[in-house]
Amino acid sequence: MASDRLPAPNLTTHPVKEDSPAGRQIRRRSFLKGIGVAGAAVSAGGLLTTELFGAEERSGSLTAGDAAILRFLAAAEIIESDLWLQYTELAGTQDNEVPTLASQLIPGYPNTVTGGSPLYTLALTQLDGDMPQYIHDNTEDELTHEDFINAYLASKGADTVSLDQFRTLPSSKATGAQQVGRITNLMQLTVDTSWWTRYRSRTENPDFGDKFPNAIPSLAVGQHTAIPRTDDDVKPDPSKPMNISDFTQAIANTAGFHFAFIEQGGSSLYPQLAQRVTSPEVLRILLSIGGTEITHFQTWHDKAGNSPRLVNVADPVTKVKVTFPGADHMLGEDLQTNLIMPEPTKFLSKNFPVVSIIRPTATKGAAMAALKSFTDDGLFIGQTQGFFDYLRDLAEDADDARREH
Repeated sequence: MASDRLPAPNLTTHPVKEDSPAGRQIRRRSFLKGIGVAGAAVSAGGLLTTELFGAEERSGSLTAGDAAILRFLAAAEIIESDLWLQYTELAGTQDNEVPTLASQLIPGYPNTVTGGSPLYTLALTQLDGDMPQYIHDNTEDELTHEDFINAYLASKGADTVSLDQFRTLPSSKATGAQQVGRITNLMQLTVDTSWWTRYRSRTENPDFGDKFPNAIPSLAVGQHTAIPRTDDDVKPDPSKPMNISDFTQAIANTAGFHFAFIEQGGSSLYPQLAQRVTSPEVLRILLSIGGTEITHFQTWHDKAGNSPRLVNVADPVTKVKVTFPGADHMLGEDLQTNLIMPEPTKFLSKNFPVVSIIRPTATKGAAMAALKSFTDDGLFIGQTQGFFDYLRDLAEDADDARREH
């Protein structure tokens, strides 16, 4: 286990592999020194407490593996909260519920309603009239998830997680966006939409190594913004219905598919890591929170299919083009827009009959795969090496966890 206490290695006589437990201790200490920490322990944002030379974080009364899994999930939820807050500010229901909760969890976050970006919101409602409420509720859910997991860790005497020191990325400058530091970047996304075809396949499963084509190939090429960067991205176009320009609609369509991309990851991550926990109570937490991630995914899966048809719409800034076929042109079972429930597929063994399941659920390397998926998405463009090192360390510890008997 990565959580066993190890003496500081002598690099002169005993070189240490970077991915070994001892190697991760060195990387953690280097990271902590890099953010200006000195002494025996550090508290970042009042939450992250790590002994510099005591190997791994404290686990309290939890097994080291259970604490590591919960810490990685707390980090994942903080990342989700950060990106969903950006969507809510611009297009969520504009009430004080979300900003009040966010201001209690994020230092300096304003407890104010922004009013949103009216044309961006209107473009999103072309996917579903209830989009503002769904965005609002998804954001609130993720904030409560990060808050609960950290509170549970603290109640067990285990170290908790904060990413506050990494809230350094710029905000959108469009009307409706809070001008605060961000962890994630929603303005340079490369969105994988292979989840769409994966959940429609009756013969293939990523747990067997199968690969799937993108439903929206152009979203997987180049960088696309899923929120207006400035008010120039949401200029009214009097020649279009409701004054929504093709580019504004393209931004909203991109967001619609990105919503589902984010949440399908949580749908798999929780059952993947649940197979490695020891405590029945921790298992209960993962199954209970994981269930809400599945409801999020099915909601966004449904809404993405309503994206209005757009052909070769160019970003006026980057010149990158995107095409959305629209429901009438997404034909065949692999693309059909009203197939939002998982089609039955092979599971565990090819000798068993097919069954409708969440996929993937194979547990090996689950946390690192989730981190890679977020990174490939472009969410972290602009982040520091320290950020990547820290998240990688959390992911490796979670993947090293084993159920204890």
